[in-house]
Amino acid sequence: MKQVYVGLLVTVTISGCSPYETGTAGDYVEYPPLAGTMAEGEKPTLFVANKFGNTLSKIDLETGEELLRLDSCTNPHELATSSDGLLVALACYGGRTVDIFRTTDLTKEVTIDLGENARPHGIVWHDSGNIYVTAEGRQSIFKIESPLGFLGEPPKLTEYSTGKLGSHMVAVAPDESTAWTTDLGSKTVTRIDLAGGAEPISITVGEEPEGISLTPDGSALWVSARGSNEAYELDPQTMEVRTTLKTGAFPLRLAIRPQGDFAVTSDLMDGGLTVIDLSKRKVARKIAVSSPKEAEDRFQVTILWSNDGERVYVAETASDTVAEVDFASGKVLRRLDVGDGGDGLAILGAR
Repeated sequence: MKQVYVGLLVTVTISGCSPYETGTAGDYVEYPPLAGTMAEGEKPTLFVANKFGNTLSKIDLETGEELLRLDSCTNPHELATSSDGLLVALACYGGRTVDIFRTTDLTKEVTIDLGENARPHGIVWHDSGNIYVTAEGRQSIFKIESPLGFLGEPPKLTEYSTGKLGSHMVAVAPDESTAWTTDLGSKTVTRIDLAGGAEPISITVGEEPEGISLTPDGSALWVSARGSNEAYELDPQTMEVRTTLKTGAFPLRLAIRPQGDFAVTSDLMDGGLTVIDLSKRKVARKIAVSSPKEAEDRFQVTILWSNDGERVYVAETASDTVAEVDFASGKVLRRLDVGDGGDGLAILGAR
């Protein structure tokens, strides 16, 4: 039996393979409520986690100007915004916390401690309001309910074991029945029953699977394996591999367009994107964001679709830039200057 401290003196008890819920012991600081929701006319905004500079940037996508850059946490990685547009959550990969900031001025609202050696990385803020985050060092994922607390009570945390090394990125079903992780160290993809009724299912998928994305209707799970230069379509329930496609070199991420018709992989070693037609299960085309010669100097990592599906944002970690790519033409429209080691991305507004 192992006990860790979560949030502000909230305990989690861990045993066996079932999900584990927090207790309610200890004091919790109640933060002032956030008023209103994001206005329809809110300017499109990009948030960037600068993992080498330990900062968080806010970019105005109309002007390309960096509006704010503030200290965050050690080695921040992935980001996710709340559905109302008021908050952005940051996975602090160099530590053990998820930190939540206001999108307006990047004021930190709360720090949620996931426990010893958590190393949180992949993060999803579900439309339900729950946050899901991998805890790579604990070989698990966490579900965080009421992230800011509710009626004076702390967030409720439930931890699910993957039992695999390097559980890195995460996808969650629309109905929150299931989650999936890519496990770099174990070279597997794991299916987790969030209701706790079934044991995790893990299968080997290529060499070092990392990118993962679920189609909007939940009918297909797509994974990219960076060591195999391939993308795979899996049955989300049986975990059977349905399709295998060749991609560009070192496909570190895979992201599905909000419309559900295309996916792109971020091919780090050749500086490009591989576009996959999901209905035909074929590679449709390639987009050159930089070039194989520039790839090391750019070091292309995270990719993110705009909410309207018209643009792809590509984090270039070594050059401290984010490339804005027009999906229809494949042209790089501009490069946005960000902080040191810009990696994790989140967006508000149409583009």
